[in-house]
Amino acid sequence: MGMKMRKFSKLSLFLAASMLAITPAQADGLNEAISADLPSLMEIYRDLHANPELSGEEVQTAAKLAAEARRLGFTVTEKVGGTGVVAVMENGEGPTVMIRADMDGLPLEEKTGLPFASTTTAKTRQGNDTFVMHACGHDTHMTGWVGTARQLAARKDEWSGSLVMILQPAEETGEGAVAMLEDGLYTRFPKPDHVIAFHDAAGAPAGYIGYSPGFALANVDSVDITVKGVGGHGAYPHTTKDPVVLASRIVGALQTLVSREIDPQDPAVVTVGSFQAGTKHNIIADDALLLLTVRSYSDETRAKLLDGIKRIAKGEAITAGVPEDRMPEVSIREDEFTPATYNTPEFTLEIAKLFEERFGKERVIQSKPVMGGEDFSRYRRADESINSMIFWVGGVPMEEYLAAQRGEVKLPSLHSPLWAPDAEKVIATGAEALTAAALHLMKK
Repeated sequence: MGMKMRKFSKLSLFLAASMLAITPAQADGLNEAISADLPSLMEIYRDLHANPELSGEEVQTAAKLAAEARRLGFTVTEKVGGTGVVAVMENGEGPTVMIRADMDGLPLEEKTGLPFASTTTAKTRQGNDTFVMHACGHDTHMTGWVGTARQLAARKDEWSGSLVMILQPAEETGEGAVAMLEDGLYTRFPKPDHVIAFHDAAGAPAGYIGYSPGFALANVDSVDITVKGVGGHGAYPHTTKDPVVLASRIVGALQTLVSREIDPQDPAVVTVGSFQAGTKHNIIADDALLLLTVRSYSDETRAKLLDGIKRIAKGEAITAGVPEDRMPEVSIREDEFTPATYNTPEFTLEIAKLFEERFGKERVIQSKPVMGGEDFSRYRRADESINSMIFWVGGVPMEEYLAAQRGEVKLPSLHSPLWAPDAEKVIATGAEALTAAALHLMKK
């Protein structure tokens, strides 16, 4: 995942900094309670950061946090959808609120220089050795989840209903949410009325909150195009059907899908991320391979893009005189598809207003949707009657953010080996926001 939020003026930043003091909405003592708990939470964060696990292999991570939830009095079920954890606390009549955090790290060597930087190594599914790093901030999500669980367990006299707190595996591969749902998340456990989560942001000041009513993140498709030609000697191209030339024509024609076939006000992306062909200077290959990422918001636009890719690939091959039995093969990797994340508009605005009252309007910003993907989308997509909201919590230290605005430094993005958020502010803000939202939704 990744995000960009609108730029803040220096004046607004300094005004916002002055508003970090307690607001009227924080008179419930939640801010102070989380601040007092922060040293303990940071110990958990540093341990999680130093010991990341790859997607679907979050065994030790899940075990540690499941133990913490049991200690707090939750009924805990492990190995849901693989390594997923479901912690349930029943507290009388009322709505069911589900709070989600994701657990997996990335196959990346950390270069932050932090004293607790990860040196963990593992094997990928393909059997390759790799370093592992929490380069997307899932360690802050999990620690904020723990902070939220602690506060809600301690405040049972303030809320009534069912609290379902889940730890999801394999967000980075888009597999975890659907795996938990298929393993009975909504049938074995209380089905939620509301689902909420947060994600750290590498383009916003630490402690700021961003939200997007409606579409917040995109449909993400991975598409392979195998372009078939007739290979031969590079000195005699007239005896071949060159797949490199054909694939190049396809790459060029694909650019018209967004620029000429999709409404300019309807965001869409078709990116060819890889072009593979050939082995030697003087050999015209038999085949070429194009790897695409395709992004959209609505299901209708997604269908237009995917159908258009198939049409263009075949049309260019016909134009090039490729034999019928050598037409390109377009493969859509449905197992890697992540549907667009849709924040229920009225619900999102309701929670955003709650955040504004608690944190101050300068720290709570309505941000633009992004073309990144998040399988948090699956929880609402499984039942569209569920209110759903994922929000951003900025992680960039303020001095670095201001320096970037002046053009003095370039900020690392999510998934960068250099990404080191201001974890204290992300965790404290995320935990306070999630707890406040749950208390609001289940208020006695």
